[in-house]
Amino acid sequence: MPVNYATPAADQLHVVAGVRLGVTEAGIRKANRRDLTVIELAAGSRVAGVFTKNRFCAAPVQVCREHLKQEGIRALVINTGIANAGTGESGMEAARQTCAALSRLMELRATQVLPFSTGVILEPLPVNRLKAGLPAALSTLKADGWHAAAHAIMTTDTVAKAASRRITNANFSATITGMAKGAGMIRPNMATMLGFVATDAAIAQPMLERLVKEAADESFNCITVDGDTSTNDSFILIATGQGNAKFETVTAPGWNEFKQAVIEVARELAQAIVRDGEGATKYIEIAVEGGRSVTECKAVGYAIGHSPLVKTAFFASDPNLGRILAAIGYAWNNDPALADLDDTDVKVWLGSGENEILVSENGGRAASYQEEAGAAMMKSAEIRIRVDLGRGSQAAKVWTCDLSYDYVKINADYRS
Repeated sequence: MPVNYATPAADQLHVVAGVRLGVTEAGIRKANRRDLTVIELAAGSRVAGVFTKNRFCAAPVQVCREHLKQEGIRALVINTGIANAGTGESGMEAARQTCAALSRLMELRATQVLPFSTGVILEPLPVNRLKAGLPAALSTLKADGWHAAAHAIMTTDTVAKAASRRITNANFSATITGMAKGAGMIRPNMATMLGFVATDAAIAQPMLERLVKEAADESFNCITVDGDTSTNDSFILIATGQGNAKFETVTAPGWNEFKQAVIEVARELAQAIVRDGEGATKYIEIAVEGGRSVTECKAVGYAIGHSPLVKTAFFASDPNLGRILAAIGYAWNNDPALADLDDTDVKVWLGSGENEILVSENGGRAASYQEEAGAAMMKSAEIRIRVDLGRGSQAAKVWTCDLSYDYVKINADYRS
């Protein structure tokens, strides 16, 4: 079960003018489960995306990158069960057939369709089943389909992940709604598996492309479950232009407020992924401050968040906190600028809620630290690690979870 997270109710997910979603059971990998989603976009919508940096990126990722070089995206098609990754030229053909089939049904060009897949790697996509399911998915298209679609894109997720905001001020009103899936193979560059956020605002294409990157860096690129970068990670930002908010320049009234709302939606989705990490029992925030750059602060956060020794200690509520110091000490592998880190300047706190205790200072255990207090803090479902590097004014946060027995069970049985 996820750590302190529940899927928003359907009526809490606001309709985005210009977006309709439909789902069906296509039998992509298993029978009797929703596994195919179509998202229809109004004419004039603008779309931007960021994708995995895994060099074995999936066929649909490659096709999405090709299609996004052109304007006029009108539809997205998402299947679960089979990732269509590690499938070579036949996988590329399957992704292109998917776009072609949907484009014929919707009277579009194939390049106006973006395909997405998630599931088992190295297995062929049953494209004929997918194509056969498209008419049923189209028949269910509706503006309030976010809740159903969030469920239909799940794989090992235990809950659907969605978020929504409305902004109303003197200048405009805007709606932002999104969904994501992911529970394993979660690591920055990207780290969401699949995420889709839409708004009814009109946003100039260059601004949209900058915003999707900023939002990813503030959310999906700040989480880790197991340190594995997926082959299929994709984060898509859609602006339909069907509302009264219009942003052509960064000086437009309300742009900063709007941008922050988009980032908040992306961050809520990213944190939901961590809370629903495979087998997770603890949600952990790693706040690193006192760095010379945000990059080195993130490098320290990732070193701690990726460490299986740190994560298993938190699962056991074992205050073996020297593992955190060890991770900080090798973080220079992620950022060589940390090679001159002075361990005597570093301080580490362990916290939960409003409480925190000093664990380490001056290169060793803090004089005030009592292991009993650390053990009690680690029993909490939500834990904060705060690190002060003592060498600058920059800061960053990373969110992760513990590593439990169930993580091994889930991934050992994944294909069965």
